[in-house]
Parts: sequence; C-alpha cells; structure tokens
Amino acid sequence: MQKPFEHQASTTQFILDNPRVLITSDPGTGKTRSVLDAFSQRKTKKLLVLAPLSILAASWGDDCDKFQPSLTYSIAYARNRADAFKEDVDIVITNHDAVKWLLKNKHYLDAFNTVCIDEFTAFKNKDSQRSKAMAKLVDHFEYRIAMSGTPNSNTILDIWHPALLIDDGQRLGKRFYGFRGSVCNPQFNGFANVWVDKPEAQDMVAAAIKDINVRHRLEDCIDMPEQSINTMYVDLPKKILDQYNILAEDSVLYTKTGTVNAIHAGAKVKKLLQLCTGAVYDDHGSPIMIHDERYQLVMDLVQGRNHSLVAFNWRHEREKLTELSDKLGIKYDFIDGTTPAKKRKDIVDRMQAGQLKVVFAHPQSAGHGLTLTRATSVIWASPTYNAEHYQQFNRRIYRAGQTKKTEVIQIASRNTWEPDVYKKLQDKLGRMEDLLQILNNLNQLKETA
Repeated sequence: MQKPFEHQASTTQFILDNPRVLITSDPGTGKTRSVLDAFSQRKTKKLLVLAPLSILAASWGDDCDKFQPSLTYSIAYARNRADAFKEDVDIVITNHDAVKWLLKNKHYLDAFNTVCIDEFTAFKNKDSQRSKAMAKLVDHFEYRIAMSGTPNSNTILDIWHPALLIDDGQRLGKRFYGFRGSVCNPQFNGFANVWVDKPEAQDMVAAAIKDINVRHRLEDCIDMPEQSINTMYVDLPKKILDQYNILAEDSVLYTKTGTVNAIHAGAKVKKLLQLCTGAVYDDHGSPIMIHDERYQLVMDLVQGRNHSLVAFNWRHEREKLTELSDKLGIKYDFIDGTTPAKKRKDIVDRMQAGQLKVVFAHPQSAGHGLTLTRATSVIWASPTYNAEHYQQFNRRIYRAGQTKKTEVIQIASRNTWEPDVYKKLQDKLGRMEDLLQILNNLNQLKETA
C-alpha cells in the first residue's frame, strides 16, 4: 500500500488530536485518505460518511479498498438503506439527503460515534430540509469531521452552518443573523438588498476557526505542473445575435415553432445562456434548436488533444456533442445525473486506461470525487454560474497524479453575457481564495509554533 504523503499524515494526526475538525484542503490533496487513516487508528464505534451521491462508491468505496482494506464498509442507497445500516461493518457510506431518513430512524445511529460530512457546502443553507435534519442528529456523534475544498464559493456566509454542525456554534456563533451582521453589509442591487462580505470578513472567520481547521494547498504538497486558463470566442450569426438582444431587452424570443417568454430576471438569464449554446427550452422542458455554432469548435479542440474532459450544462449540448463524436469516430462516454455509480467508475477506469479520448460531463454530476488525470484539458462548452462546480470540475484533472501541463478552455459567445459569467466565476473564486489563503497562512503558523 502506498505510504501517505506528508500533508496527508499531518491531516490524519490533526484529526486524531481534535474531536471536531474542518478540513479545507484543496481538491485532489487526498482528504478522504486522511479521514480513513485516522478512523482506522482511533476506531471505537462506527464511522458514518455523508457524501455526494455520485461518489459513494467511486471515491469513498475505492479509497477504502485502496488505503484501508482491513476496514469493512457498506454503501447505503435509498433502495437498500435499512439493510446497509444493519450490516456488521466499520463504515456506512451514504448520501447527504439520507439524514432526512435517519431523523426518522435514529436508532441506527446508536452504533456510531464518528461522522464525516464530505463536501460540507451541501449543508450551507440552514433552512434546507437536510440541514435542519442534520442539526438534530449531530449530538449523536462524539467525533465530527466536515470537509470541502471550496468552503465559501458564493459568500462567507456559506461556512456558518457547516461550522455550527461541527462545533455547536462555539466559534461563529449560534445565531445566523448575528453572524451575518458581523461579516456582511447589505447592498441594494437594483431589485433588493443582498449581503456582501465586509473587507475584513475573511480574516475574522479564519481567525475564529483556525484551531479546528486544517488546510493544505495542492501546490504546496505536490510538485504540480502548470495549468493555463484561456477563453475562446465564437461569433453568433447576426440573426441569432438579434434574437439574443430582443430576448435581453423584451424578455421574449420568437422562434419558428412559437414564442418563448422569460417571466422574470432569473428565467431571462437562463434563456439567454441557453440561446448562446444553440437552444432554448419551452414550458414543457423540450429544447427548441436554433443554431449549433460552437460544437464544431469543441470537437476541433477535442480532436487536437490526446484526452479531454468537456463540461456541458444542458441536455441538448450533450446530445449534439455525442452525435458529432459518433460521426467522427471518437471514443467517448458521458456522465450526468442519469449515470449509475457502477458505470461512472467504469468510465473513469476507461479514461485512465487511455481507452476514451473524451468524457462529456455535467459539472454537478462529475465535480466531486473523480480522478481523471489521463486528461490534460478541460473544455467548457458553456459556462456554469456555480463557482464551486466550476472549480471542482477543473480539479478533476489538476490533482495528485497529474504529471503534465493542463489547460482550461472556456468557450463564450462574443457580445453576450457568457464572458461576464466567466468573469463572475473568477471574482467568486477570488473571494474564496482569499479566505483559503488566510487559512493556509494560519495553518503554516500553527505548524511552526
């Protein structure tokens, strides 16, 4: 078995030294292994792992087999949940939403004293059903671990509820609105007040949680090759651009098959982004195809590279890209919300073995727990507006095991909102990186103290 890296061993020791832990190390640093190693050394009762549905087997199951083969585990899906919790195993791995079922079946938790919440941003909304359920369950666990490489992808407020679940409000307070008032200011955006991080918010939060936080930057841990980020522009035909501008101004789009209306600002943004990619969806969820201007560019980029990971955000994009791949004889597969866990693992294995030239994937479905380091290019066929999905998806190729230079290519239609969406993503990531850098600096001071 491969020895842990130094940063993984230090994370393991931190977990052993602290019953309540936040891990904010970068994606790809091997947080899962550190948790498993710590549990193996401290094992008393069972470990409950709460993770995104897509990585239950592909990440946690595989890492158990690879790094701690003496530990037994079961994977609890909705169809077998009760049976999985009844099994005589060391670890039960289940999805985030299983906490709602556990709230009604608390007796299963008597056998556990450790919980690990993987990708804790799933619990950032204090008012969600899963967050409310988890808040009622945490007292069952003596040892609590929560981890995410993207802890505040939207705002500093994202970290409040995950921190509450770990330390019962000792560091960031038990009252959300009190915390919000201390780290944010209200700002009118033309429609309503939004809460904007104060300049000192990052430092305040980092200082408050430093004693329970461990963080390692990927570049500090592993000699990583260079990664470049570039935007490639496509020009919409004048007719299509005129349609885009009418939709932007009048919230209506006239197509050959009828009229599409955008009834509010959110719907308008979605329709405009859809239009850039070649289609808009009617009230029944059916795509109305309008153009296919960018897909040949995507396929040209794929053909010019050895192995690529391509992000799509809409069903029609996946269909168009796979259709072109079939015509060109390109070996591919795709991952989206319909892909079963077993097939996801098979796709990853085939890509890593060099049997696939490209994997087309939805960033929400393939943003966590997958290692695709055979690929050296991430191509965004269209932008997401979720900074966490953006960063996590890019990290599928830029992580431990990558030995070659990597690139991220962002495709955007000129004179549309798409370039602005990419800029907004970078702004959000900039704010997140500010906090992560502060946490990293504090962690280094802690290690040298």
